[in-house]
Amino acid sequence: MNTWMMNGVFALFFFLVATGLFFFVVTRGALLVRGLSSGSGSEKSHVYPIYSNMRLIKLVDFQPIISAILLFQYHGLVSKIVSGLERSDLKNKKVLITSCAFGNVIPRVVQAALNAGAERVLIVDIIHNELAHARSKLGNFSGKVDFIEDNATSMKQEDGVVDANVIFFLLHELPHHLKVQALNEAGRLLAPGGKLFLAEFHRPEPRVLRALSWTYFKVFEPLGLTLWNTHDPLICLENIGGWTCERTTFFFGNFQIITATKR
Repeated sequence: MNTWMMNGVFALFFFLVATGLFFFVVTRGALLVRGLSSGSGSEKSHVYPIYSNMRLIKLVDFQPIISAILLFQYHGLVSKIVSGLERSDLKNKKVLITSCAFGNVIPRVVQAALNAGAERVLIVDIIHNELAHARSKLGNFSGKVDFIEDNATSMKQEDGVVDANVIFFLLHELPHHLKVQALNEAGRLLAPGGKLFLAEFHRPEPRVLRALSWTYFKVFEPLGLTLWNTHDPLICLENIGGWTCERTTFFFGNFQIITATKR
């Protein structure tokens, strides 16, 4: 192997290690440090700094990076939700986005909801900076979107206030008991016949991919592994009752979209 190829391999290795270290520091590493402090019991204690610090939000929220993190399945996952919204009858109704997410999912969901006739879109997040960042992406929709600082597990909204609810990769970051609470809130806020569109990680089918995914979760997202078994969102919804659910998986089962209709 000649010198330039060796330098290229070392540069790539260094880049991957540095990237992994950066994401560990601003995700699980920060929570480990926070857990040692006296403020670890607040309702925001599980939120990574990468979602609360505006500088980090702007640094990381770059579409190619977000697509790469989801193994370039991001577009297909969002398109599945968008297609479901556009086929729904949302005329003069409200749509909820529970928790902000990086990338272009929020503008695409808002556009799809309005295309389907929605009167308003409510965007709820526990972190003010996430709402401010989402607002910066939605200049073309001013007057049609409400930004609400609230907790996905115990919202102040009335029962049955919306006819569609989008939850995009939130559950894997919540403590286990809050996963169920968030799903209960999703049901409470939906009107009968309303639809929940939930995107999340899923247990991969190939063993090699499953091992890699397990390692990723153990290092970066330890709260996400229960989505494979005890806190599988589809099973949780069926146990709660009152839902008709269907699941679509992506990339050898590594990701999922659950479309759940409230009976």
